[in-house]
Amino acid sequence: MVQDGYTGTMLHLSIALNSESSAKEHRMALNVELPGGNVPEWVQLIPAGPTVTGQDGRSWRFGEVEARSVLAWFSGRGGAPLLMDWEHASERLAPQGKEAPAAGWITALELRDGALWGRVEWTERAAGQVSRKEYRFLSPVFLHTKDDRRILKLVSIALTNTPNFLQTALNQERQEVDMDLTALFAALGLSAGSTLEQVVTAVNSLKTDLVTARNQAETPSLDKYVPRADYQAAVLKAENAASELASFKKAQQDAEVEAIIETGLKDGKVTPATKDFYKAQCQQEGGLARLKEFLKVAPVIGGDSGLEGKKPESQSKALNAEERKLSDLFGHSAEDLAKYGQA
Repeated sequence: MVQDGYTGTMLHLSIALNSESSAKEHRMALNVELPGGNVPEWVQLIPAGPTVTGQDGRSWRFGEVEARSVLAWFSGRGGAPLLMDWEHASERLAPQGKEAPAAGWITALELRDGALWGRVEWTERAAGQVSRKEYRFLSPVFLHTKDDRRILKLVSIALTNTPNFLQTALNQERQEVDMDLTALFAALGLSAGSTLEQVVTAVNSLKTDLVTARNQAETPSLDKYVPRADYQAAVLKAENAASELASFKKAQQDAEVEAIIETGLKDGKVTPATKDFYKAQCQQEGGLARLKEFLKVAPVIGGDSGLEGKKPESQSKALNAEERKLSDLFGHSAEDLAKYGQA
């Protein structure tokens, strides 16, 4: 079972660390002072391995694989800087709801001859304290595996002057806890009990796949996608064609409606007063077809009377026998009776 824990290891701010080195061990001396007035931009966070040993005698693995693991972890933070505080306040005070302000921010990591270095953006207050030698040591807090004590990633960095006391107190507050990596192994497609090297390889492979996917998204295949500008041009062309076709069809329909109504006028089935009415009806869906059917059965209501050019018939009529008797009885002539007596 792989387990993890937080451990604070004290490192001096100076780039020159006194050390007793062998093929397997790098023992740090924590009594080198930073020259007054010198506020470094880059500080050493973890010395070169493959094994690093703290002042209390405990040691951890920090070889090439562990170093690459830490760099990959930091790169995966998306540019988020790593906190530097005072006296491990973020580990000791923040969980109690107390203030834990930043002394600075680690904005970049790099390896120098196997040692891990960090670039610091100091706060004004912390820079002044370092310059005046009010603080002279750094204490990194890192996550490591329990069994083989391999350093996995950094948690925070602290300015401190009492590394032994803080180291003991920090370890007392951060008890080691079991960490089940089964889900991580499964997510990476690895078997249970895979090594750190295999995990790093799998993560790097995922990063490569991500870069490939992003490149494909930026330059997609033309057999599946078209450039947006070409697509928009095609859509505009189609819209223009549809508009022109609609205009053409409307002009055709208007001409047909006009012809049908004119025929209705000539046939006497449409009057000039209702011409506009029938035109409006034809603008509705199916209106032209309905007008055609209507005109087939409509009666003639406004045709010729047949009287144009004809003279009125003569009003004079020959008198019948009864009319002549009346004429004689009253002493009227036939002309008078014809003129005044006709109904």
